[in-house]
Amino acid sequence: MTAHTGLDAARLQSLATTYRDGLLNDTVPFWLRHGFDRDYGGIMTCLNRDGAVIDTDKGLWQQGRFTWLLSTLLHDIEDRTEWRAAAASTAEFMERAGYDPDDHMYFLATREGKPLRKRRYVFTESFAAIALAAWARVSGDEGPRDRAIEHYQRFVDFNETPGWIKPKMEPGTRPCQGMGPHMIRINTAQVLRDTIGYESANADIDFAIDAIDRNFVNREWKAVLETATPEGDLIDHFDGRLLNPGHAIEAAWFILHEAWIRDNDPRLVELGCTMLDWMWERGWDSEHGGIRYFCDVKGLPVQEYWHDMKFWWPQNETIIATLLAWALTGDEKYARMHTQIHDWAHAHFPDPEFGEWFGYLHRDGRLSVPLKGNIWKGPFHIPRMQWFCWRLCERLLEHQQGGPLTPLRY
Repeated sequence: MTAHTGLDAARLQSLATTYRDGLLNDTVPFWLRHGFDRDYGGIMTCLNRDGAVIDTDKGLWQQGRFTWLLSTLLHDIEDRTEWRAAAASTAEFMERAGYDPDDHMYFLATREGKPLRKRRYVFTESFAAIALAAWARVSGDEGPRDRAIEHYQRFVDFNETPGWIKPKMEPGTRPCQGMGPHMIRINTAQVLRDTIGYESANADIDFAIDAIDRNFVNREWKAVLETATPEGDLIDHFDGRLLNPGHAIEAAWFILHEAWIRDNDPRLVELGCTMLDWMWERGWDSEHGGIRYFCDVKGLPVQEYWHDMKFWWPQNETIIATLLAWALTGDEKYARMHTQIHDWAHAHFPDPEFGEWFGYLHRDGRLSVPLKGNIWKGPFHIPRMQWFCWRLCERLLEHQQGGPLTPLRY
């Protein structure tokens, strides 16, 4: 392995402390204190800057994500009574409030658990799968394990069966496919493999990685497309040209993580680093810093008016991806990139007065809205970054002392 010289022991220790303390002393306590619903179960995520609840409706994505987070911390850090109670409550609420009779999970419910809204895509099912798989491991209950597999298989079936969900666009006029389901399939299968030993995980991961590589990693334009034709070609319209750098970089680190699990598989390392390199080049704001939300593959204007804003989660995914790329390659450019994104994000997003991170900044880093959560922003991207990077920094410190770089598993 290439010598790691870009981040010395002092910097790695400082990073490990920042991520650990941010997770255990700030992010998780903030959500348990302000969001956990002790009356009806689950978590409310629509919180003002100080944690005050400003809307009691509950996103089902966030129920699954919070259950996964707490269950992972129970397994990897310690068995805390508060974490266990909240994980059990949120898993129960998700299962109670999540399903329509057609078995397509809801996206939004009332505080009490009455159904409000579904969406055409089926990512609620994937987050339910990782939630119940992680909870099954720490609860010792076979029921959540079986349900996790059911959720995951339903997610796969919905995405692979034409016509199961009515498409937004007329498929006969301009057929297309999206990268998102493949990206989420990689990570969901990774979690199910590591938590409950799901036997088909490796084959599913291979399928999804190959689909991304074949159809969305566009060598002509040096970009990771969000949507493409069924043959993997560029769709030269607003939607087809639209790039989401943070989303592509998230997919890149899922692939790099899989490379690490597979003894630094060189093909996967190259693929993940290529995706990261291309989308950093397109997403990093050289004038103001941070990762922009959208851009056009041809450099044309984008129709989404929030295209140059800085959302929290692309910064989180890029922090993970750059640190992981450096860990696997030793290439100093990734150490520099990690320092850039870590330092910029931590200078702009955390709220030292009330805790947690703001979610939405203008391009120049000014605060756009002070809320700490909504149906999209909850306890997931930030604490996942903090947990993953804390543990990765620990392993890198051990590696610098001559030990192996042991893969981090879910």
